[in-house]
Amino acid sequence: MLKILSNIFRVAELRRRLIFTVLAVVVFRVGSHIPTPGVDPSALLSFLSRTQGGLLTIMDLFSGGSLFRFSILALGIMPYISASIIMQLLTVVLPALERLQREGETGRKKINQYVRYLTLVLCIVQSVAMASWIQSIEGGSMIYLEPGIGFILLVTLTATAGTLFLMWLGDQITERGIGNGISLIIFAGIVARIPAGVYDMFQMKNTEYLNSLVIVLFFMIFAVVIFCVVYEESGQRRIPVQYAKRVVGRKVYGAQSTHIPFKINPSGVIPIIFASALIAIPSQIASLTRGVSWGWLDVILGFFTYGSWAYIVLYCLLVIMFAYVYTSVQFNPIEIADNLKRSGGFIPGYRPGTQTAEYLKNVLGKITIGGSLFLAAIAIFPDLMTKIPVFAPFKGTPNSLIYLMGGTSVMISVSVAVELIKQIETHLQMHNYDGFLKKAKTRR
Repeated sequence: MLKILSNIFRVAELRRRLIFTVLAVVVFRVGSHIPTPGVDPSALLSFLSRTQGGLLTIMDLFSGGSLFRFSILALGIMPYISASIIMQLLTVVLPALERLQREGETGRKKINQYVRYLTLVLCIVQSVAMASWIQSIEGGSMIYLEPGIGFILLVTLTATAGTLFLMWLGDQITERGIGNGISLIIFAGIVARIPAGVYDMFQMKNTEYLNSLVIVLFFMIFAVVIFCVVYEESGQRRIPVQYAKRVVGRKVYGAQSTHIPFKINPSGVIPIIFASALIAIPSQIASLTRGVSWGWLDVILGFFTYGSWAYIVLYCLLVIMFAYVYTSVQFNPIEIADNLKRSGGFIPGYRPGTQTAEYLKNVLGKITIGGSLFLAAIAIFPDLMTKIPVFAPFKGTPNSLIYLMGGTSVMISVSVAVELIKQIETHLQMHNYDGFLKKAKTRR
């Protein structure tokens, strides 16, 4: 292992990328501790600490703790992620965007520009809702200094600028660092909060709620969740593909056998993120209409009360729905079948063209069933720990730690960590150095 780690620093390009990535993450973590002007962060943190376990805890998780501290990066990178997913879904609905996507690099740049405009709109809406919610807090005069339109404009400007800065920082990590910068920012925010959560848990040790046995059982459950996520992330359904002999110029290429790898969970963690962003909208509407009786609107917003069984069921259904939608956006069986036909490949037992497309469609449908159900179970697992009586011994566990080590955060952390290792492995192989996955490859 020491030899492998030393190989990383022998490659000059990889060393520069790693150093830049680490410095960018440090900048992100420093920014998450700079408070927003006009707000007393300690008073707000004291209030929010009493509301932990709700939707705010999940939003704070994705922002890397910036929301509860109400720093200049309070919104985190979630508005950009929501805008990206919305734009991907719109490319299926709107023919103009679909044509633009097929134009290659020029079309993708134009779509990315639209994503940034949509991110700006989402930042303004969410920051206005957040500022209005703070002003509506009973006894909130200790939290904000000067209420009114000036306070809302200040919070909106600061939060929007913070998210746009994170968006730029993520692009810089992608271009000059290692891996997907946006995913690394979320990953860094989640991992940075683990030590504090574990410390809080051990601080409550030997109380009426927590003891050594409960702590050991909790970390055993956490290990099982990690194992399931890693197993699911590495699982594939391999579709065999064969190529007949063909003549290219004066050369004759022999028959080849390969496969198309379909992941068990083709959509990744995207459905969970999008479902979390969508289901937060009613809460933001409720914060804007606090103190106003709307009758029917109050009934609808009450249905979305965080932690209720109706909320859990709705959240589960949204994750499953977005898993199917995102898979259909990312994978087009007709296009895959046409590409195989043009390259002279075929799936044994199925005719090229329509029959191959139908087969691939059925395979994707079956895979998505299992993947979406697993995603839904992972997403609602922290909520079930607070609702099901069998998990009653863990009621003293800090809610922040439950959601930090729950399925969503583990799913994101494992996915990003695996992708990061693959990126490092690629750079090492380009320079003929042994990487992390050498032993796994020699066993095949």
